[in-house]
Amino acid sequence: MAAADRGPAPTTPAVAELVERHRETLDTALAAITARDYWSPYPEIPKAYGESAAAEGKEAFDALLGKPFGLDQPGTDGETGGEVSPYGTELGISYPHADPEVLIGAAVAAMPSWTAAGPLTRAVVCLEILARINARSHEFAQAVMHTTGQAYGMAFQAGGPHAQDRGLEAVAYAYAEQTRLPRQAGWTKPQGRRDPLVMEKTFTVVPRGVALLVGCNTFPTWNGYPGLFASLATGNPVVVKPHPRAVLPLALTVRIARQVLTEAGFGADLVTLAAERPGEGLAKVLALRPEVRIIDYTGSSAFGEWLEANAVQAQVYTEKAGVNTAVVDSTDDYAGMLGNIAFSLSLYSGQMCTTPQNLLIPRGGISTDQGEKSYDEVVADLAAAIGGLLGDDTRAAAILGAVVNPGVAERIGQAVDGSYGELALTPRTVAVPEFPDALVRTPALVKADAAKPDDEAAFLSECFGPVSFAVAVDSAADAVELLRRTVKEKGAMTAAAWTTSPEVEQAVVDACLDAGVSLSLNLTGGVYANQTAAFSDLHGTGANPAANSAYCDAAFVANRFRTVQIRRHS
Repeated sequence: MAAADRGPAPTTPAVAELVERHRETLDTALAAITARDYWSPYPEIPKAYGESAAAEGKEAFDALLGKPFGLDQPGTDGETGGEVSPYGTELGISYPHADPEVLIGAAVAAMPSWTAAGPLTRAVVCLEILARINARSHEFAQAVMHTTGQAYGMAFQAGGPHAQDRGLEAVAYAYAEQTRLPRQAGWTKPQGRRDPLVMEKTFTVVPRGVALLVGCNTFPTWNGYPGLFASLATGNPVVVKPHPRAVLPLALTVRIARQVLTEAGFGADLVTLAAERPGEGLAKVLALRPEVRIIDYTGSSAFGEWLEANAVQAQVYTEKAGVNTAVVDSTDDYAGMLGNIAFSLSLYSGQMCTTPQNLLIPRGGISTDQGEKSYDEVVADLAAAIGGLLGDDTRAAAILGAVVNPGVAERIGQAVDGSYGELALTPRTVAVPEFPDALVRTPALVKADAAKPDDEAAFLSECFGPVSFAVAVDSAADAVELLRRTVKEKGAMTAAAWTTSPEVEQAVVDACLDAGVSLSLNLTGGVYANQTAAFSDLHGTGANPAANSAYCDAAFVANRFRTVQIRRHS
């Protein structure tokens, strides 16, 4: 699939140059969302950006600290800030605070020329924004690291190129859906002996209106870019409301977007920053504005459900809490399975919406290439695999990152004091000499029994962070049914299973199709249940309570605009 020449011709030399510069990337992205194979235009290896890029990114980040963040946008009535790095230092950055009414009004005023620009122009402007963000990936890595607690390597990849991939993927889907209908069509209906009826029809994409992006603390760019670029590419101005603990990555994004839009001849106020004061509740204020017609949100179920119930004037896309579940039935690579699970539970201290939480293990044990293993042996061997993976503090810190907020620290404490049940693996504190004030903890592994109501109450609640449950079940069939029930009742972003039985595999597949959750089967190598690849993997399904949409499919973009038909006699 290639980008068609649909929409008005470029109106300025600047836009024409962007079309020339980014047309090939757009064409390749359109092909990639169909092929579903690996592709990315943004290198994920830090050294690909030059030998001095990491140092220059750190220097650029340091230059932002302790001063106001320059952003010339309307409605500014003061400053706000207060971010503290999970690694122990205050960022000291103050952001412009804007009057919500002025901000919304400015977004509406900037909209007409962007609407008239057409899908191709909007797409290449978005690609230029992404290209400039990509060039500063090391700076973004520092910003993501020191607002989310991700270790630098993960902050670079997930907060940089992988987030950019998701943004580009959304642009590709947006372009494909906006150009599915022709701009013009002729219609001729034969009338027998009479002259035929002849009409000309035009089909024009009309955006919904102002979009609101409500950012999250853990993955501000990776979770933010799909909605931001899907809305912008479909003609909607975007008000970006970051999480108060993770403003900087999205503030940098807004600044770059405004620069590119201005250079391309459009209003900078198509993208604005809505930084909030402590306790202001700005997301609620903005969400109920009648001009806000699209909302993208990642975070707690409570606020996501409030948005769905109250922001009735808007199309609301939510990613909320869930209980990710894995069935451990049998394996022909026991060591590989344990290593895969251990890494999945450890990555970013389990502070991912895709991290497995509940491991369902038959109490009678499992079959492996190393012989039969009892439930207790599986749990002990998994604990040993986690311990081996994280035995060296330097390596552990690079995998775990830092605890992102007090709620995660509280759940770790509850695991340690036995509130969740018997510990099979006690978390330990990892020392990070470079950041002595960082809280870095290894995972807790809790034993649980599906037959005990108190245990079920614990493991069927989302326990976000480095706490997981090894749940004893009566059989593989019981594990499958518990997986199905968990996803339907609590929601899940991911499911996983390890089995050598075709019958069990089919049962798990059927349960996941019924409950509406994506499944990873028998992972033993360098692909993990809590990682997804743009242009190939869907993140979420929109078919269970954890999320009502997926990154990225046609449904994620198609409802951000409407097509208006005009017809006349030829």
